[in-house]
Amino acid sequence: MIDVQRLRVFREVARQGSFNRAAAALRLTPSAVSQQISALERSLGASVVCRSTRGIEITDAGRVLVDAADTIAAELECAEREIARLSAAGPRLTVATFASGGQRLLPGALIRFRTAHPEVSLTVLESEPADSLLQVRSGAADLALTYHYEGAPPVRPDDRSGLTWIPLLEDPMWIVLPAGHRLAGRDGVAMADLRGERWVQGCLTAADMLDHYAGLAGFEVDVACRGTDYVFAQSLVKVGVGISLVPHTALTADAGGLVMVPLEPPRPARHIGVAIARRRAQDPATRALVDALSQEVGVPSRITG
Repeated sequence: MIDVQRLRVFREVARQGSFNRAAAALRLTPSAVSQQISALERSLGASVVCRSTRGIEITDAGRVLVDAADTIAAELECAEREIARLSAAGPRLTVATFASGGQRLLPGALIRFRTAHPEVSLTVLESEPADSLLQVRSGAADLALTYHYEGAPPVRPDDRSGLTWIPLLEDPMWIVLPAGHRLAGRDGVAMADLRGERWVQGCLTAADMLDHYAGLAGFEVDVACRGTDYVFAQSLVKVGVGISLVPHTALTADAGGLVMVPLEPPRPARHIGVAIARRRAQDPATRALVDALSQEVGVPSRITG
């Protein structure tokens, strides 16, 4: 049986890359940290660190243990929050969401949810996708409305962190143009039609994707602004700074001075879904909010467990 305290010490050593720094963070002596690691190795029958005059290096066995330690730490944090939840007055539910999802998808789902479950106290956290997944893993959020771009979902079926990914919808990218633009009268535009344009970026994580599709069309992206907010990006398009690539759900409701045109295939898309901890799959409030989000986008609920 692995001692939890020794595991905690080893996790800090791996994080700090040094016995001395880990000792300072844990308020222990370096000797005590070294003794804890040695005892851990004896109990495992394997080395978890290689010691040298240049410092330490985590072994293959140690890396396996670090992954396990991170999962155990997240589970313990979640258990503490769950116990606090049980002692609090009434059921609570915390959902993390990205900005445009919180503006366009979450409100309708919350109306459905609150109508059926008025007794549940809701908390909403605005978070970037990577942060929201960490919040669910640690128990700071019960579920995350989030997204990914091209490729596999951010949570694999065999994800060791204990998360489950529930797809909701494909959110196609549109081209936002200033009114009066040469392409404003089109029913759709191809990426190749946009050669020579200047671009206003509304999401830094989508920059590589834009570069990729521009490359397929035979040109390099000329960036006028590297922003982090689609509403801000569209306000710059409106005054003629450039054009922008924006997911459909993030298109501004204030379209005055703008023209939104679908991008023709091959086109990128944002894939929106919900991440929940598998340990929360049977929680009635969590399941109810996932069902409400599924109804909001018009798909059957795919939550299992």
